[in-house]
Amino acid sequence: MTPELRSILLDLRSVVVAFSGGVDSAYLAWAATDVLGFGHTLCITAESPSYPAHHRQLAHGVARDFALRHEVIFTGEIDVPEYRANPENRCYFCKTELYGRLTAIARERGLAAVVDGTNADDRGDYRPGRLAAKQFGVRSPLDEAGLTKAQIRALAREAKLPVWDEPASACLSSRIPYHHDVTPAKLRQIERGEDALHALGFRVCRVRHHDTLASVELAPDDLPRALEPDMHAAIVRELQAAGYESVTIDPKGYRTGSLNEGLILRVI
Repeated sequence: MTPELRSILLDLRSVVVAFSGGVDSAYLAWAATDVLGFGHTLCITAESPSYPAHHRQLAHGVARDFALRHEVIFTGEIDVPEYRANPENRCYFCKTELYGRLTAIARERGLAAVVDGTNADDRGDYRPGRLAAKQFGVRSPLDEAGLTKAQIRALAREAKLPVWDEPASACLSSRIPYHHDVTPAKLRQIERGEDALHALGFRVCRVRHHDTLASVELAPDDLPRALEPDMHAAIVRELQAAGYESVTIDPKGYRTGSLNEGLILRVI
């Protein structure tokens, strides 16, 4: 742990950690518990239809193995009309729901701050959820300490967190093009497709949902294997079993923020 991060956490005194199970929030949860102690650190995982089951399993595993004070809540962003309409600032409505719940819990439990796993690399991407964080006074200790994703992975590995090399993953709603409604049925279909790709051995993958068409993004290094005749046929077969009529493999491969390519940003 860096001295800067330790100092920031000590100044916060007690925290509620938004704990998704990914490497950033897992490291923050571990670090806060290490610095502030079990009684002053509450790690909360938010369950919803857009939250992949795989991340739920990661969160529970880390909490169990590292003796984190861990609770699960259910958030209702899918019931918010603005969220379901899927505008460019969809994440704002999701984070408003989440941070509203977490700040209320912090107030009820007498904990001083809500913190999230935003890191220094996140500053350059379009993240409307950051406005919600600002409105609710959510702190981002990893970002404040200037820690990048690569540095956090190294620190998480040093702490022996099993998620240190877990691929980055956004919520399932991010697979649906803007202005196409987010529904639980679509989210379940996307998750079935991605689970099938994981089972075929692809660690980094996205199923971009275009109604009856699935556009599959894979790590660039995996593209040659994916395009081998037998594997290509298996991918098509599994995605069709998940409910898609047509399947394409994006030749550009997976890249973060592909949904935002060409996006004209709007002020909320």
